[in-house]
Amino acid sequence: MKWLLVGASTIAAEYMIWAMRALPGGSVAQVTSGSAARAADFAARYQIPAWGTDLDAALAAPGIEAVYVSSTNEKHHAQAMAAIAAGKHVLCEKPLGMSLAEAGEMVRAAEARGVVFATNHHLRCAGSHRAIRAAVAQGRIGRVLSMRVHHAVHLPPHLQGWRLNDPAAGGGVIPDITVHDADTVRFHLGEDPVEVVAQMTQSGLGQGVEDSCMSVWSTPSGVQVFAHDSFTHRFAGCGLEIHGTEGSIFGRGIMTQKPVGEIELVTAAGRERVPYSNYDLYTQGVADFEAAVAGRGRPAADGADGVKSLAIALAVREAARSGTRQRIDYGGF
Repeated sequence: MKWLLVGASTIAAEYMIWAMRALPGGSVAQVTSGSAARAADFAARYQIPAWGTDLDAALAAPGIEAVYVSSTNEKHHAQAMAAIAAGKHVLCEKPLGMSLAEAGEMVRAAEARGVVFATNHHLRCAGSHRAIRAAVAQGRIGRVLSMRVHHAVHLPPHLQGWRLNDPAAGGGVIPDITVHDADTVRFHLGEDPVEVVAQMTQSGLGQGVEDSCMSVWSTPSGVQVFAHDSFTHRFAGCGLEIHGTEGSIFGRGIMTQKPVGEIELVTAAGRERVPYSNYDLYTQGVADFEAAVAGRGRPAADGADGVKSLAIALAVREAARSGTRQRIDYGGF
């Protein structure tokens, strides 16, 4: 597949370019950025043949099959809509848009145009998370009672900037991390949360946006979910726990972009290490996307998944802002 990168981003540089090139015939043909200097430097650094600032011209270039959007959050909607209008398949970073209406419009436009539209929720591509999901589905912990996600990390200096000080660009820990928790919870539980309560704060890094948040979610089946997200915790570690009537699963160090961490199943029979495949998350996500384009299955996270993770994150932020319980609006998805 021949890709156009929209956004000369860190995630593209560190993960996505290599994932695209790892698959048979995969190539990155061009990169666009709002900055000509940044686009030129990025293209030279990562051996990308063409670069520019004109998205329409890039979309018209011969042979482009798919577009990866990884610009700042407020640009996702317009850029993805342009790619969809040009008949390109689109893999978009989370959150899909700044509002539920934007995200829904993107998904519906792709459906009308007949192109694949997917959300880059990488965690559901991990061997660790797929092993946990399988264990839950197999009933190894019985009926699920609760889930805890601790995703409180320290935002590395090279990722700081708009994420910490620019609400207009979609900054804040909720659109950056809570949105991933939302997809992860849905992936493991197989249901959509219905209500949330939350609190957020600026605890050391955020300037104009929240850098820490805690929230509690309820689900139709009665599962209670607790999520702790932060940009300011250097030593907290990350992971998730799923507790059921017959056992508990502990995933330690697995809320990450790398195929690392440990999974332990605890039941009346004792403690058991759960094995998993440690392949590259992003290569798996691109492979799933390309398979969907070829008519073989669906992306790891499709557009509706992206809408729903955004809906949960928006409800968490509003619950924290207002101090009131919020019903989650999924916008018809």
